[in-house]
Amino acid sequence: MLLVAAIFAACGSAAEAKCQDAPGPKVDWAGCSKARLMLNGEDLSGTNFQRSLLTLSDFGGSKMMKANLSETEISRTRFEKADLSSADFTKALGWRANFAGAVLAEANFSSADMNRSNFAQAQASRANFQKAELNRSDFSGADLEGATMTKAELARVIFQHAKLSGVDFSHSNLSRAQLQGAMLQDATMAGSYLYLTQLAGADLTTVKGLTQAQVDIACGDAQTKLPPGLAVPKTWPCSSDDD
Repeated sequence: MLLVAAIFAACGSAAEAKCQDAPGPKVDWAGCSKARLMLNGEDLSGTNFQRSLLTLSDFGGSKMMKANLSETEISRTRFEKADLSSADFTKALGWRANFAGAVLAEANFSSADMNRSNFAQAQASRANFQKAELNRSDFSGADLEGATMTKAELARVIFQHAKLSGVDFSHSNLSRAQLQGAMLQDATMAGSYLYLTQLAGADLTTVKGLTQAQVDIACGDAQTKLPPGLAVPKTWPCSSDDD
């Protein structure tokens, strides 16, 4: 019994010791409590933050390529203009996190809870947001070309003027989302819920999987372009009460 206790004590001491390591590439801070960090412009590429606490921290402008932030708490944490290429945010919790202008190419946000977060102007081509919760988030002007957003919660998300070519929105909830002026070439919307989705001026001619039933409950205008075979609903444009 004494030997077992000694082993557990040694393991605990080792875990605590690693949390005191200085920031740098490939540092292992998994499971560490690191709230309110100020690490602007640092090189943290490949760092392991899995299941750590990083709330209210600032990583603005840092290099965080291939960092592991899976199951990490990042609510109200700032990543503006950070390079998070291929970073892993699987099942992360990040309410009101700020990724404005960040590089998120091929980053993985699958099953993450990122409600009310800021992704404006982010470079997120081929990123994975499958089953992510992103309600009321801002993707205005973001580059999401080739991204996966299947089965994602996207209610009231702002996609105005975003690049959405090739994005897969299959079976996602886009109710009341704002897609005015978005680039939707070859995007997929099979099974997407488009209740009061704002499509004014959007070009949907090459969107895949779009049905008349989806169009009928969405909100477009005279400038909205539909795929061949679909008709403009008599309810367009929606009244101001429905917006």
